[in-house]
Order: sequence, then C-alpha cells, then structure tokens
Amino acid sequence: MKSKTKVTPTKAHSPPVPPAAPRRILHVDMDAFFAAIEQLDRPELRGRPVVVGAPPDRRGVVCTASYEARRYGIHSAMPSRTAFQRCPHAVFLPPRFERYAEISGRILAIFGRFTPLVEPVSIDEAFLDVGGALRPGRDGVAIARELKRRLVDEIHLTGSVGVAPNKFLAKVASDLHKPDGLTVVPTDADDILHFLAPLPVGRIWGVGKVTAENLARLGIRTIGDVQRLDERTLARFTGATFATHIWRLARGLDDRPVITEQDIKSISNEETFEEDRSDIAGVRQCLIELAEKVGRRLRASSKLARTAVIKVRFSDFRTLTRQGGFAFPTAGDRELIAAGLELFDRLRISQPVRLIGFGVTGFLGEDERLPWQPSLFPEMDARRRTEAARALDAAVDELRGRYGSDILRRGDWGGPD
Repeated sequence: MKSKTKVTPTKAHSPPVPPAAPRRILHVDMDAFFAAIEQLDRPELRGRPVVVGAPPDRRGVVCTASYEARRYGIHSAMPSRTAFQRCPHAVFLPPRFERYAEISGRILAIFGRFTPLVEPVSIDEAFLDVGGALRPGRDGVAIARELKRRLVDEIHLTGSVGVAPNKFLAKVASDLHKPDGLTVVPTDADDILHFLAPLPVGRIWGVGKVTAENLARLGIRTIGDVQRLDERTLARFTGATFATHIWRLARGLDDRPVITEQDIKSISNEETFEEDRSDIAGVRQCLIELAEKVGRRLRASSKLARTAVIKVRFSDFRTLTRQGGFAFPTAGDRELIAAGLELFDRLRISQPVRLIGFGVTGFLGEDERLPWQPSLFPEMDARRRTEAARALDAAVDELRGRYGSDILRRGDWGGPD
C-alpha cells in the first residue's frame, strides 16, 4: 500500500488571500409595473386611476392598480367588481403580457450592465449583488441612484430600490418608500435590529395574514416583539422549524446568495393559503395550476426536467416533500401534472393543508439528446403524442400570455391518457 503524504505549503510561500468582497444587495421593485406601462403607452391615462386585470363585469381579479387607483383602496388580487365599486371612474384594461415581458427584458439588460449577478424574482423585480462593482466613491447607494436614473432615462419608468447587506433586508427596504423610493439598510448588527424593530411582524417572509393574527393574539405584533424572545420560547408558539426561520430574519440574518439564471438548479412555485384548507380536491386543483406555471417557466427557459418534487406543509408547519422521476425528460404540462398528483395522492393526506408546492429539477444538459421510446403500435407512438402535447402547450402559453392565466383552466384530472 502506498503511503499518502500531505504537503502543506509554508506560510512564506502561501499566496496572499484577498479579502472577501462586501455583500451589497439591491432589490429593485418596479412601481405599479403593468399599470405604469399602460400609462406610458397611453399618455392620456397619466394621472388617472388605472386598473389592469379582469373587467368589472366578469369574474376575475386585479393584476395591478396605478397609484391613483390605490388611493381608493384598490390592490392586487382584489375582485375586479369590488375595485369598480370603490372607483367606478377607473379605467379597466386587460393585461398585455407580451408588452410587459418586452419591457422586463429591457430592464434586466440594464441591470446586467451593473453586475452579472442578477436574480429575477418575477417580471417586475430582481435582486442584484453589486459587491464586486463597489469602488472608492461608488458604494451601493451610488450604484442604486445611477440604476434608478437609467430606468427613467431609458425605460421612462420608476422603480423602488432597497440597498442592504442581504436579500431579506433589501426586499424589506424596497417596499418601505414606494413609489420611486430608495431605502438604505445599515450594516451594523445593532443598527439592523433598530431598523427592523418597529416594522409589523408580517414583513417577515413566511408570516402571512393568518400567522400574523395568531402571533398578535400572543402579543407578538412587531419584529421587535420577536427580537425580545429567545428561540426556545418562540418555538413553543410556532414550532421549532418556523421559530428558527423568523428568529433569524427578525435579526436580519440571511446568507442566501443571489442566484443567476445560469445557477438555477430547479424551478418551482408554491401557494400558501390564507386559511388552512381541508378540501383535498381544492388542494389538488391548486397543485394542477402550480404545475402549469412551472411548465410555462420550463418552456420559456428551453429546459427539460428529469424529476418532479412536491411540498406539503400543515398548520403546525410540519413539512413533507416527495420526488419522483419522469419516464423521459419533459416540459409538458400533462406529464408534470400527472407526476405531481401521483406524488400527492401517495401521501393520503387527511389533515388541513397550509401550503402546497410543485417544482422540477435535474435539467437535461444542452449537449444531451432526448431519447425517444416508440411504442409497438404506430397510433400510440410516443414521439407523435409528445409533439401534439407540445403544440397544445405552446398554444395555451400564447393564449395565457395575451389574455392572462385565468383565460383557460383545467377541470378534473384523470391522468395523462
């Protein structure tokens, strides 16, 4: 047996280790994005209340409301009929997702001039890690101001920016002074505690309306109230896993990196219900819709996935995940839905569900070829069926891109055949 000798370089010959670049994260959130684009394209709408979404005479919800409309209490996800009751003279417009995607692409191109580390969160917001772009006299605030100027000069739209040491703090900051805001979070640990303390506990990721109400009954209304509790005490109220989550964020602790498109290893969507749901059929329908959203994102990114993953969280924050492979790498809705429902049904859930999620991973590499498995019978040929399903998915994507995700809805699902 050969002996292994470990050679450790002496200190004199060790290359100097450069200091790590400071983390400086920007979160950019465009202001009333859909409505702002409509006012940009139609100058006669500027200064008027504009609501983008379903028309008030149909069942549907508001996608985005201009700030003029928000003064009447109109907000996203509100039924359009309610919005009309609050502001009958508002201008209601159908969404034009192709136009919004075009503007979003131009905005991302601007972000890319500042740093390659850009993580789009949605069509109108993104995280940027600008730590590598810092220079003497050009700190994160200077970069944020320059970025905001370019958005106005080149796109003619405003965005609100949070500047912070991590993603959670940057996201909180960008939402504090909208529209056209610029909020800077301090870097000192004690100053971060003071910054967060007066904010409502609902500002913490994962604390929705129902959780905030439950915490309020315990006297926990602000992030400062969370800060005053030790983690063990908090766990008695919320469970150990969720206690760790909110305890860390209440102190501004978040070490997640900015994930660029090239780094993405999975695509997922999830839904947290306002109230825990006991109707399993309704939860399954939500899972179908999540799988369709994932499928659309997969196809938009030209990816094929090998593995499906579901996540189910209950009222006590106990969380189950299950995963399973596809017969062939796919981006088709039918295969995604069938896999998600199969994994869900295996769990035999009999208690209320707080959250349901669906995702895919194990993407096919660009240099790999998709294997085809023809059946013994021409009329059941896998290639033909896949091509037909692909054409159907493309048609559905186009319709939803033009008229919104509610234009089509799958009914009861009996399987992929």
